Amino acid sequence: MSKRGEDRREKILDVAQASILQKGFSATSIEEILEKAHITKGGFFYHFPGKSELARALVERYLRDDMVFFDTLERRARELSDDPLQQMLLFINLLAEAMENLEDVHPGCLVASFTYESQLLDEDIKALIATGTLQWREKFAGMLARIEESHRANLEVDHDEVADMLSATIEGGIILSRVMADKALLVQQLKQYRNYIKLMYTPAAGVLA
Repeated sequence: MSKRGEDRREKILDVAQASILQKGFSATSIEEILEKAHITKGGFFYHFPGKSELARALVERYLRDDMVFFDTLERRARELSDDPLQQMLLFINLLAEAMENLEDVHPGCLVASFTYESQLLDEDIKALIATGTLQWREKFAGMLARIEESHRANLEVDHDEVADMLSATIEGGIILSRVMADKALLVQQLKQYRNYIKLMYTPAAGVLA
């Protein structure tokens, strides 16, 4: 595909994602996407045979970008500390800082938006979303497992469950921020999760830094 063709495809995806995050998949029409992307119907169908193919491409791109984002934050945390606990705490700090630096309230999670309308999706897209969610769990759980190589937890820890808690904190924080129109709420939830991790692995923890 030519550079122009790639740019046009990305433009369609950008417009579709913004609309879906704002009002949902079912309420986003192809005609609306054509108008906002300034593209012909033939141009749209050249890239996407139908709305299902558009949804699949959106989910694939969103999950890929999320993993690149998380990988970048984890790599930066490892550069700043050799201690796995500090790496996890730094990772959450970096994530909170990224959310705090957004110009406006977080636009929302595309995976969550599609999940709310899962009855409109084919089984392949549902499986793709599930796989992506498991990848988040695997990443976060792996970071938690490394902590216990040098730190003893103050209570029994199920890495998958605590990893899922971070995913839930992110998703729940996004919803809170959008409902209350306050981006600080997502940041605050992430910092509370950080406090939880620090308390869980710090013997007789006192005042949190």
